[in-house]
Amino acid sequence: MKTFDAAIVGGGLIGASAAFELAARNLRVVLLDRQQPGREASWAAAGMLAPSPDGPDAQRLVPLAKESFRLYPEFIAAIEGTLGKSCGFAREGTLEIFFGPEGEWARDAFIEQQQRLGLSSEPLAIEGAREMEPWLGPKASAAAWLPTEATVDPRLLIDAALGAAQARGVQIRSHCAVTGLLREGDRCAGVLAGDARIAARHVVLAAGCFCSSLDETAQYAPTRPVRGQMLSLRGEPVLARSRPGLAGSKRQTVRLRRVLRSANGYLVPRPDGRILAGSTLENAGYEKAVTPAGVQEIMNAALELAPALTSVEITEMWAGLRPGTPDNLPILGPTDIEGLIVATGHYRNGILLAPVTAKLVAAWVTGERPALETDLFSPLRFAHRAVSPAASTAAPYPL
Repeated sequence: MKTFDAAIVGGGLIGASAAFELAARNLRVVLLDRQQPGREASWAAAGMLAPSPDGPDAQRLVPLAKESFRLYPEFIAAIEGTLGKSCGFAREGTLEIFFGPEGEWARDAFIEQQQRLGLSSEPLAIEGAREMEPWLGPKASAAAWLPTEATVDPRLLIDAALGAAQARGVQIRSHCAVTGLLREGDRCAGVLAGDARIAARHVVLAAGCFCSSLDETAQYAPTRPVRGQMLSLRGEPVLARSRPGLAGSKRQTVRLRRVLRSANGYLVPRPDGRILAGSTLENAGYEKAVTPAGVQEIMNAALELAPALTSVEITEMWAGLRPGTPDNLPILGPTDIEGLIVATGHYRNGILLAPVTAKLVAAWVTGERPALETDLFSPLRFAHRAVSPAASTAAPYPL
């Protein structure tokens, strides 16, 4: 039986990026996915590359996020250079928008936090924000400019990452559900996939919110699904309302150059004119349905940012399942089972954190010391605890 250097369980961007990095070190790698690779959380994401924390817990994630953001241009160049396909990477910056009479106070507090964390941001007069993005709505009262933030098209990126990994020699097996671990004493020696035994010196668990599905791994990766609904808007045509500098009765196309984001939602432009709007945060188990309430929540936030979108067409609606964890931090690192490594729980930051996760996984597999301190994210922080009901209830799927 052939033995791989690494078997990666999960074919999303985290798994594909780790496979790509390991293959660059001339390791024999197999990547396994229970369905077609790249069609879960990675495919559903908006693709904002923003190291800014999106909540109090996320401040502890900033050093890791900053390092992954620093690695992104190199990461994109390596993938695009391998296949010659674009990943839709664009560095146009982000406008963080604030509303209401306390908007300027909230903006100043946001900028103070950004600067304290070493993140680039600056206050911007709301008139200046409207010059940059004329479709910004009249209710906006303050803005912050984040000049270095970027975006990527996750669907292009995941397909390119899988293709690039395969071009480097990675074996990709779709519809290959992992049902257990192979053990040699206290060591993980591979995985079981139905009747198939796949031997590997290291197993990397990167199956997103499905990691808690296996009893053998649930204590290390008590993930839970957090549903996020998304919309794609065409942006044309629209009957523009009268505003300074715009004809009041002329049908015009709503086009954004950069991300508009608020506490309630975001708009992410694509080069082809689409505008992605999102997103919800829902504890709905493994149900990926799009709901009227979710669509309304997203559109309310979108119209607050850019009211002219009221007349555009919704061209696509979908939902994805983010991998949440009990403390909303990733689960990264070796376990106390020799040969078993976990790389999951990236929650809302899986696209952003792919490059640094790939580097960390490669270090652990090859026995190197990671360049970053990662104890905060160790799977051992959950080991031997009882798995919470939230993590263990709706887990009907093999990996």
